[in-house]
Amino acid sequence: MPKTAAVSATPSAADPLPPDPTPADGLSDQRWLDLLAPRHAATTVMLCMGVALFAFNGFLVTTVMPSAIAEIGGGHLIAWSVSLYLIGSIVSGASAAALKSRFGARLVMLIATLLFLAGTLGASFATSMPQVLIGRMAQGLGEGVVAALCYALIPALYPTRLVPKVFGAEAMVWAVASFGGPFAAGWITETVSWRGAFLVNVPLGLIFLVLALKTATPRDISDTGNRIPLAPLLLLAAGMLVLLSAGSVVDLRISALTVLLGLALVGSSVIRDRKASHRLMPEGAFGLGSTVGAGLWIVLLMPVAQATSAVYIVFGLQHVFGYGPTAAGGFGAVMAMSWSVVAVLIANLTSPSARRRAIRGGPVLQCAGMILVAGGMGLQFLPMLVLGQALVGAAFGSSWSYLNQMLMASSPAAERDKTSGLLPTLQSAGYAIGAALAGLTANSLGFSAGLDRDTLRLVLTATFILPILWTLPAMVLARRTVGLAPPPWGATPGRK
Repeated sequence: MPKTAAVSATPSAADPLPPDPTPADGLSDQRWLDLLAPRHAATTVMLCMGVALFAFNGFLVTTVMPSAIAEIGGGHLIAWSVSLYLIGSIVSGASAAALKSRFGARLVMLIATLLFLAGTLGASFATSMPQVLIGRMAQGLGEGVVAALCYALIPALYPTRLVPKVFGAEAMVWAVASFGGPFAAGWITETVSWRGAFLVNVPLGLIFLVLALKTATPRDISDTGNRIPLAPLLLLAAGMLVLLSAGSVVDLRISALTVLLGLALVGSSVIRDRKASHRLMPEGAFGLGSTVGAGLWIVLLMPVAQATSAVYIVFGLQHVFGYGPTAAGGFGAVMAMSWSVVAVLIANLTSPSARRRAIRGGPVLQCAGMILVAGGMGLQFLPMLVLGQALVGAAFGSSWSYLNQMLMASSPAAERDKTSGLLPTLQSAGYAIGAALAGLTANSLGFSAGLDRDTLRLVLTATFILPILWTLPAMVLARRTVGLAPPPWGATPGRK
């Protein structure tokens, strides 16, 4: 076992996260290859495989489900293959920190990975669509914990100077999965079967499990009496279920009420959690008086805004611009590619002021990108739309790693696992909420696949305008988050 993996994966009050180094500390001498040094190699590969499993499964289902439906039927349930996975991952991810605190990272990672593999096998050998959905739910429950714990282990198992590079490496893996995943899944489905595409997860999951058992320690249990707060968790599950079912409601008024009810349930979950003696979220979550509280809003709002593109950009490229599935998918992957490239380029920032500017600039870039996407769709001008997608990707690439690192570093030691584990969970929740709002907007404007091209272009343009609004509070909150941050993240007097 690597020497660094022998330490507790739960920092204590006496073991704070080390401060960010300044240029004089030799940060500029750190190399990407340091991630593969003997003491970090297993952890780096494990984290990248965890991201790869999460990303590949996101793209796998949309590719293989038509073939699965042709064999076993159940086409009316296809939307739930994504919804149940998301619900499972969000709910389990929210409880990951409490599970880790009570049972230890190694045991929780073991059970979560086995649950994911069981769900994979269940979906692979299903003879009906309900069986596939049960498998997808199990995959989501396992993968949500895996993703949350992978985030929680980053500040514990890496020196601070390497954390941006870890996020950069994960961004590269995500880009490869987003671009190559659909092609790989399609090729396996055509040459083997849709069941074979699902089964690819089995060897990958087993490799991840071996690495996780090697990296995560069993000696990080901090509170054996820690209970999972069931009321907030149930409210969260109910809220996400209602939100994700809104898209299947035909009546527009009922759909709107469904979205509002879902948001109310999610909000109630946060309020109830604040009053619980054992909380899912860090203290002050979503309050505006602390770096963590304000920063979590950014982690939520940026995916809410991005979700509209995730749902409708490829559809628009096919039905408004007239591109085929392959070309539309390629243009649709520009955002992920831009995210990865920019994340790699800015991972070597050494100046605290430059990192603060990167965090503040993320929502600004996203706002500009969303304006260009809406304009490109409205004018039917592809270069403007693609540039907008690239700017949105650059927004995440420039700010995401430093924002996450700042929130981890700003959390009290006892709360760090909750903050770290909540980051990927909030990202998934943001995409789910954004997709529900985008669907409500498009449907209220008369969206349907049967619209003529000009009408569809106008409907999608208006749909792309709305998420611009979600970037405005994110810009304000980014400045506040940085301003509230402790040194070295917060600006010192007289400096910006």
